[in-house]
Amino acid sequence: MKNNTGTWSIYGTELESRLLIGSALYPSPATMQDSIEASKAEIVTVSLRRQSPEQAGGQAFWQQIQALGKHILPNTAGCHSVQEAVTLAQMSREIFDTNWIKLELVGDEYNLQPDPIDLLKATEILLNDGFQVLPYCTDDLVICRHLVELGCQVLMPWGAPIGTGKGLLNPYALSAIRNRFPEISLVVDAGIGLPSHATQALELGYDAVLLNSAIAQAQDPVMMASAFKCAIEAGRQGYLAGRMPEKDTANPSTPTLGMPFWHQTG
Repeated sequence: MKNNTGTWSIYGTELESRLLIGSALYPSPATMQDSIEASKAEIVTVSLRRQSPEQAGGQAFWQQIQALGKHILPNTAGCHSVQEAVTLAQMSREIFDTNWIKLELVGDEYNLQPDPIDLLKATEILLNDGFQVLPYCTDDLVICRHLVELGCQVLMPWGAPIGTGKGLLNPYALSAIRNRFPEISLVVDAGIGLPSHATQALELGYDAVLLNSAIAQAQDPVMMASAFKCAIEAGRQGYLAGRMPEKDTANPSTPTLGMPFWHQTG
């Protein structure tokens, strides 16, 4: 079902921007801040584990992020076990005073693919503990169904392995998830490398995209952030406008030869 309003939501929080942006890998803190502002994103993700919160690390960095006035979405990037992810999520709730958690659980070091089994276990624990879980998963329809049945209102299937920039490797699978769960907020997370990849995700009917490396590692991160903003707006408008029917054979755009279309009747 197409939502023709300009907003979408995460567990009841209405949002206008359909771009979620990461806070890692920028060449400098100033570039990160300028890029976030240029993207017009309303949500910034932060990785607790990489800031050693158990040793009170990262305070200056987090204050810099909070000064931007954006929603903070803590994540559990780098966690390899259910207990590790749950502990980090609980720590993030204390630090950032939010029940949002982007749940990441690495299942394989080769391509950093999420562990589907442990993801389900951790999701259930965190939902029962009052968290609003945004699970990072593959584009597996069955895993997504289990996550929805547990109570997730947002799903974050990957476009491609994280950091590859390959774009949407399996648009069919992503479309199937969209069609299967029309009422769930869907965010393509990981694998986006170009603004056109983000446009494609929105054209498929996804509500938003989350990305980091594509902006942070661009030659001009600030300009790239602005490009993604425009690309996402184009993709959303293209989805709402409705594409022409796809055909297997050629079809002339002027059906009657020698007669301009404005002279045709019927």
